[in-house]
Amino acid sequence: MMCDLREGKSVFDLPVRKFYLDPGTKDVSVLMHGTRVGTALGPAAGPQTQMAQNLVLSYLAGCRIMELKTVQINDTLEIPRPCIDMQTIGYNVEWSQELRLQESLEEYVKGAMLIEILLASGLVDIPEAFRDVIYDMSVGYDLAGIQSDTVQAFIDGMMDCSEVVERLRAQIPEEFSEFRDLEFRTQLSDTLTLSTFHGCPPDEIEKIMAFLLTEKKLHAIVKLNPTLLGPSRVRELMGLAMGYEEVHVPDAAFENDTKWEQAVAFVERLGALAEKEQRSFGVKFSNTLLVDNHKDFFPEAETSMYLSGPPLHVLAMNLVGKFRERFGDRYPISFSAGIDRNNFADATAIGLTPITVCSDLLKPGGYGRAGGYHEVLVRRMEKVSAANLGDYVIRAYGLGERALTSVTLEESKRAACLAALVGGNDLKLVAGAHYDAWVSAAKLANTEHYVAECTEDARYSRTKNSKVPRKVGKDLVLFDCVSCNKCIPVCPNDANFAFAIPMGEQAIVKVQLANGGWTSRECGPLVVRKKVQYGNFADFCNECGNCDIFCPEDGGPYVVKPRFFGSLADWRAMKDHDGFFLEVEAGRTHARISGQDVLVEEREGAVNYSGDGFSLAFDAGDILASLSGQASGEVDLSYYFITCWVRDAVLASSSSNYVRHLA
Repeated sequence: MMCDLREGKSVFDLPVRKFYLDPGTKDVSVLMHGTRVGTALGPAAGPQTQMAQNLVLSYLAGCRIMELKTVQINDTLEIPRPCIDMQTIGYNVEWSQELRLQESLEEYVKGAMLIEILLASGLVDIPEAFRDVIYDMSVGYDLAGIQSDTVQAFIDGMMDCSEVVERLRAQIPEEFSEFRDLEFRTQLSDTLTLSTFHGCPPDEIEKIMAFLLTEKKLHAIVKLNPTLLGPSRVRELMGLAMGYEEVHVPDAAFENDTKWEQAVAFVERLGALAEKEQRSFGVKFSNTLLVDNHKDFFPEAETSMYLSGPPLHVLAMNLVGKFRERFGDRYPISFSAGIDRNNFADATAIGLTPITVCSDLLKPGGYGRAGGYHEVLVRRMEKVSAANLGDYVIRAYGLGERALTSVTLEESKRAACLAALVGGNDLKLVAGAHYDAWVSAAKLANTEHYVAECTEDARYSRTKNSKVPRKVGKDLVLFDCVSCNKCIPVCPNDANFAFAIPMGEQAIVKVQLANGGWTSRECGPLVVRKKVQYGNFADFCNECGNCDIFCPEDGGPYVVKPRFFGSLADWRAMKDHDGFFLEVEAGRTHARISGQDVLVEEREGAVNYSGDGFSLAFDAGDILASLSGQASGEVDLSYYFITCWVRDAVLASSSSNYVRHLA
């Protein structure tokens, strides 16, 4: 991180030009659970918040509310591969953390520490008002699991992570020892969003929330399902309104989920309980939508999958409208469903906090897409002469005057507010004690307006979201490709990276021991036609398949391109994966190419090359003249050349990647 930043190129492959560090003169800050934070935008609990680098990337892209990936008691899940399908709107079969609970805690603390180091370095210029960040826990899925010792240890560790901080502090390299004395935060979080799985009974939801509010003393949000709209409305919106007639929501999804009146009842009770406990309580719209698996992307055994993206935006916004019709602006609403640069400003205009995103950041551009969200918001604030989000909410859709009619105030004050509204003046200064009520009324008016607008908006329809990424009808191979660079930013974990190999040809040489001497033959060249090549760091790759979706060639970068392991144990354990492990100090490179294991040991040009049935020694400068050793059959030297090429390329001083830095 620091090395790349000092060179001014990128951080975790996010180019500096894609950072979003300053909204300028506009105050886009919000309150979440009573804490002011730079913006409502953040990554949703999902692939963008599982590892430390995810949090750093999100922060540099302009996100300030990190909804950490959901954890649960079952932390040894076997998740299908691939697990994310972004061909059109977004489907997944990924529903919880892929790390052990202690590993998740460590990643979250590590990410927060890296962000604090980033700020302390002075290498990024972020104004104070846009620096503050919230880390929001996400936990599921039932009361017994949440009350278990392991999940309780995770929650307690998030509330007091001093032990992890001190352990990680000691690991800061000597080169950066100046950061060892930073006052890293030791309470990473005192907020939690409850992720209730599809089919969780309403009384179970209420018991979990009561436990979190009273026993754990957490500010808490409960995530609810789009099935609250009921089968008729969900199917009407999905089929008739948006045209997704091939998407079938099974009856069981509605039968097993909380019903609307049940949700209304427990929200009332939990709201009262939270007030008594002096905790903040809110709701989140929405969870993904459970649908039948009608495609052939995921493994055949997966009969169900979870829908996200554009159609979920319409469903969730309709729930926001229904909730506010019942509760007004009594409870804060967290939102995550199909957010992108074109609707983030609308979600802001109706007063949602946080506003989190996942699917859109999985598209080409990755985290770099998030900066555009604020650019659009700032332009819309400028258009209506709003310096802060309160004024923006009042002015966003021209409904400020209508909202003011529901606020009780003297006629002279009303006239002054209307004059300020028209004149573009500071509304808070004029409205005074009535300002919050005006903003609240505007949220409700704006909600009614935007829900109707997005429900009719064709851009959420199947017609506008049915085009799949372009393929060129060519198979991906180890070296050389169309070099579109899409595989790097679409990976949420930054597992894919670029490196340079000198262009040229090398004859494929095969040698054989016969009659006490060596014979050789050539059978075509190994060719590198492009300087830029792509690799994959296995330790960060969860084989979600997203890079395969957007790669113009067939095969998948995470499968075909050179894969590098962070440990010899992992390389050995993943026998069905080709790849490399470099022992730099020992001069050894372990390689598995086309399923064959080889070892290259090299010191000052003296090479030992061994594998199944052979052990050769030679001088790298003149292989055939210096060849010695044993072989039970013909030995292909092309694997030696490939191993040397990728080894030298990723270790080159001009290459910035995890393999080189670990070495």
